[in-house]
Amino acid sequence: MGASTPPATTPSQTVGPFFGLPGGILWADGPEVVAEGAPGAFLLRGRLLDGAGEPIPDGVVEIWQADEQGRFDHPADPRPESSSWQGFGRCPTGTDGGFWFRTVKPGPLPTPTGQTEAPHINVTVLARGMLNRVVTRVYFPDEERANAADPVLSAVDPARRGTLLATPDDQGYRFDIRIQGDDETVFFAI
Repeated sequence: MGASTPPATTPSQTVGPFFGLPGGILWADGPEVVAEGAPGAFLLRGRLLDGAGEPIPDGVVEIWQADEQGRFDHPADPRPESSSWQGFGRCPTGTDGGFWFRTVKPGPLPTPTGQTEAPHINVTVLARGMLNRVVTRVYFPDEERANAADPVLSAVDPARRGTLLATPDDQGYRFDIRIQGDDETVFFAI
């Protein structure tokens, strides 16, 4: 190589996905946050989509939420009688980008500043090509008053809040997650 020839660049690579390997990140209970037939149980279903609206078939979607009384099984929950509720689920996406969870609607919960957050489900997405997870929330459309007062949802541009609202369907709720593009889901820096 002469001094005038620039060095060749190496291709950009990401690690994984290793979601299905033994010892990988799959969760024993999978998407079953509550058992089928549990009081108030419903399905939260959706699709993980890329910027062109194409399915992401090898992603993982996780949820973590409060119980029906708005309590987490977490040492930072200062309220007496903290729940033993785990509230966690993990679901790999299918070939159509589909995912689902069987869960219950969480209750509202207090913030450290004394405000109240509307019922919501925290969502984490991991997928090929993403070196870091992205985090969003699912809010419920029948909680208009609570949603209007929610400090997190209120901080989102009103034109984009719809990307955080689930849509009722015959089995519960639908919530599609779009990673990029015009209809990109709002993601939060945490």
